[in-house]
Amino acid sequence: MTDQRVDVLVFAAHPDDAEISIGGTLIKLAALGYRTGVVDMTRGESGTRGTADIRAREAAEATAILRLAVRENLGLPDGRLTCDERAKVAVVRAIRRYRPTLILTHYWEDPHPDHAATSAIVRQAAYLAGLIKFDAESGLERHRPSAIAHFLFPRTVTPTFIVDISEFFEEKMRAIRAYRSQLYDPQNQEPETRLSQESFLRRIEARHRYFGALIDVEYGEAFYVKEALGVDDPVRLLARPLNLYS
Repeated sequence: MTDQRVDVLVFAAHPDDAEISIGGTLIKLAALGYRTGVVDMTRGESGTRGTADIRAREAAEATAILRLAVRENLGLPDGRLTCDERAKVAVVRAIRRYRPTLILTHYWEDPHPDHAATSAIVRQAAYLAGLIKFDAESGLERHRPSAIAHFLFPRTVTPTFIVDISEFFEEKMRAIRAYRSQLYDPQNQEPETRLSQESFLRRIEARHRYFGALIDVEYGEAFYVKEALGVDDPVRLLARPLNLYS
């Protein structure tokens, strides 16, 4: 049990969601000495391009770049993910195995139904994982994370916080490029998707430059926390260099 524990655990609907959304934060956290992990809810078998087996090999390559301590795929149905008993029990067991302090997952409003479902499943499971009698037959000790932060939210939502990933942006992009089956390739004859458009990686860079600009750095990744945050030292939290005189 002890060697499975992580500080931060990501629940992502599909292989590549974590890399695209918050890969830079994961690399930065690992560099800071935190143990990080990703639990992919599905294998991406309903995706337009590639196959589940190809995605698994690509995820293994990306995992090494992200410096993850653990990665697991729950094998839930891609494209048909729902907040049902099977999904909640699977996530509860993952939370109890890895015992994270912080969970990162999708925002609850998203046009992709698997993304929205993942958010609902994780929020409910995070609570249920702390109930001693829920799924007691698994033999796993109860555990409830301290907080849940959400990623990939609508443009109308103001982030709760933004992580400076400038130092790790190129590594993040390398992790995304590990998913070759999903990205632009003029030789690939499969149907086009949003990810396979030639402009997709440029749009990713633009998004991270925008969030970085909000905190006066080159690249940033944004998160939203639904609950109020308790702060012991507001000066340390809010102090950052400001270019006040330009």
